[in-house]
Amino acid sequence: MSFEKLQQLATELALRESKHSGRVLPSAHVFQRREVSAFEAVVYNPVICLILQGKKEMHIGDRRVSLAEGDALVVSHDLPVVSKITEASPETPYRALILSLDLGVLRSLYEQVGEAVSEAHHATSLSASAADPAWIEPMERYLDLMDAPLDAQVLGPMILKEIHFRLLMSPIGGMLRNLLSVDSHASRISRAIQQIRANFCDPLVVGDLAQIAGMSQSSFHEHFKSVTGTTPLQYQKDLRMIQARALLAKGVPSVSVASFEVGYESPTHFSRDYSRKFGCSPKHHLARAS
Repeated sequence: MSFEKLQQLATELALRESKHSGRVLPSAHVFQRREVSAFEAVVYNPVICLILQGKKEMHIGDRRVSLAEGDALVVSHDLPVVSKITEASPETPYRALILSLDLGVLRSLYEQVGEAVSEAHHATSLSASAADPAWIEPMERYLDLMDAPLDAQVLGPMILKEIHFRLLMSPIGGMLRNLLSVDSHASRISRAIQQIRANFCDPLVVGDLAQIAGMSQSSFHEHFKSVTGTTPLQYQKDLRMIQARALLAKGVPSVSVASFEVGYESPTHFSRDYSRKFGCSPKHHLARAS
C-alpha cells in the first residue's frame, strides 16, 4: 500500500461520485477544484482532510495553515474557517480526500484506550502534519470498498473505527484524545459550540454558554479560545458571515434582508463586519449573484 495507491483510489471515487451525483461511501468524499480560488468561508465539521494534489491555505482565528500534497488536517470541533486553493489547474486539479469523523466512535474507544492516553494541554481543534502511513493503509482499504456495497456496509464500520483509533493515537490527534472524556474541557466547549451553531442569529449570552459548559465565565473564555482559536463572540460573528454570504450568493432581495436574516439589527454594522471579513462589501457579492 502507498500514498500513490490512495491517490488512484480517490481519483476513481471522484469519478463515481460524479457519475452518481452523490456519495458512494457514507463517510468519504473527494473534493476537487480545477482552478485556484479566492478566500471562501465555510464551517468545517469534525473531519480528517488529506491533500492528494495541489495546495491550500486556511485561516482560523489568528492562525494560518498552509497545506500541500501529502499533508493531513484534522478538525475536532465545528469550526468556521476561511480558506483558498492556491495551486490547481485543469491538468492537475486540487484534490483532497475528506473523511468524516464520528465523535461517538471516538468516545466508544474510551473504555479501551482511556487509561493509555493523557490530555494534550496544547492541542488545538485544527491540527496539521504530514500524513502518517498508519492512517493511509486503512483509508485505502476503506476506499477499496467503493464497488462492494455489502462489504462497505459490513466491513466499513470496522475499518472506520480503526482509522479513528490510528488518528486518536497519533501526534495530530491531541484534541481528539481530549474529547474522549465527556467531562473534559474539549467536550464541554463542544456542547457550547453546538448551542451557538443552533442559535447563531440570537443575541449571544456568554453567561448562559458558560453554564452549559459547566464553567465560570473567565474559565469558559479561556478554554473556548484555546480550543477554537477565537472568542465566542467572534465565533458567532463568523457563523453569521458565512450564512450571509450564502444568502447573498443565492440573490436575496437586498443587503438589509441578508443582515436581518443572520441576526444583525443594523445593516451598516453588518456591512462593516462583512467587508472586514471578506475584503469587499456585501453589495459586491450581491451584484455578482444577479
